[in-house]
Amino acid sequence: MIVVGLTGSIGMGKSTTAAMFARAGAAVYDADSAVHALYRGAAAPKIEAAFPGTVVDGVVDRKALGAQVIGKPEAMARLEAIVHPLVRGSEEAFLEAARASAARVAVLDIPLLFETGGAARVHASVVVTASAEVQRARVLARPGMTEDAFAAILAKQMPDADKRRRAHFLVDTGHGLDMARRSVAAILRALSALA
Repeated sequence: MIVVGLTGSIGMGKSTTAAMFARAGAAVYDADSAVHALYRGAAAPKIEAAFPGTVVDGVVDRKALGAQVIGKPEAMARLEAIVHPLVRGSEEAFLEAARASAARVAVLDIPLLFETGGAARVHASVVVTASAEVQRARVLARPGMTEDAFAAILAKQMPDADKRRRAHFLVDTGHGLDMARRSVAAILRALSALA
């Protein structure tokens, strides 16, 4: 089984691209969804202990948590020390299940693939990209998104140009979904040849 790391900065179309891989038959793991599930489960008591007042009715209140960690590197490091091992366990269980089901390609959709060293765990990396103008328009159109919040998120992420340089494959979503689908199909053909 070939394991692919899928990443891209905020607003680049990574989730849409992950869905394209899934529709084409790849097993896809969504790290963000895993975090959401953990925030409703195993991570909640640990986060509440480290960041009092951030859990309501057993579920992490992301806004309250964000107020305690965004822009505070020490607090963010404490949160990551809680969440990252739990997400890694979830990822390992996914890969086991994918192998057991004889999946030929497993895609790990990890927003901070390069930033967290996740690229060392995959055979190839795919970076989803678009122009800075397209990215900005997409992100600022999201409900509740502000310029400051966008800037804070970008500050935590590796610049798109650096991600593109580290990628084995690129999917540019700035030119429409059809072109992105063709890119995904070409990547899967290339991976099949490698397998």
